[in-house]
Amino acid sequence: MPFFIGEKMTGGYGGPDIITSCTVSVNRGEIVAILGPNGAGKSTVMKAMLGLLNLKLGKVIIDGKDISKLTPQDRVKEGIAFVPQTRNVFTGLSVQENLEMGAYLREESFEEIIEEIYDLFPILKEKKSQLVGELSGGQRQQVALGRALMIKPSVLMLDEPTAGVSPIIMDELFDHILKVKKTNVAIIMVEQNAKQALSIADRGYVLVTGENKFSGTGKELLNDPEVRRSFLGG
Repeated sequence: MPFFIGEKMTGGYGGPDIITSCTVSVNRGEIVAILGPNGAGKSTVMKAMLGLLNLKLGKVIIDGKDISKLTPQDRVKEGIAFVPQTRNVFTGLSVQENLEMGAYLREESFEEIIEEIYDLFPILKEKKSQLVGELSGGQRQQVALGRALMIKPSVLMLDEPTAGVSPIIMDELFDHILKVKKTNVAIIMVEQNAKQALSIADRGYVLVTGENKFSGTGKELLNDPEVRRSFLGG
């Protein structure tokens, strides 16, 4: 069984269902990309797995444990970290203070973990006393990633991590996500930059109107003629 799975999930926000019998899974040390057109239900899948919406059908399981009835806070305690697309840092605090804010669930000392984060993202060590509001977009995203990693999660969920950054910064962020993968974290990311996401993803899911339309390895989806034509621009 996969380490983390949302299985046959159906649900929405009170009106019509946004996702229907949708399944997404990820193993530790793996990157899984969720792709699809606007309104396909990509972020809804993530919210369902995080417990931010109630499922009518389906279940969410982490490491063999059914967490479908747990609150979002309790899912975080099970090892799930989430980086939203916007408002994912405290701009009025320093880099170091942002990272410390990420350690709110930890009962033991976190100095060692902060050093691990600085090893992963060396620019943050350089700028640890600087206000996050003064950093570039790419550096802010590194702060957001670092803060999420402060709880030593087993699962990291990223909602459009490269939204609004330049192509050069996007490549840099994807390099950082690959570094995080090497720490044996299971990574699920929703991405609009489909080609680039599939180039670093082990596997991917393409959603259309809330259902699994295509799934496969990153390479398989990049080379699938229908996926290329419909979602990758040729």
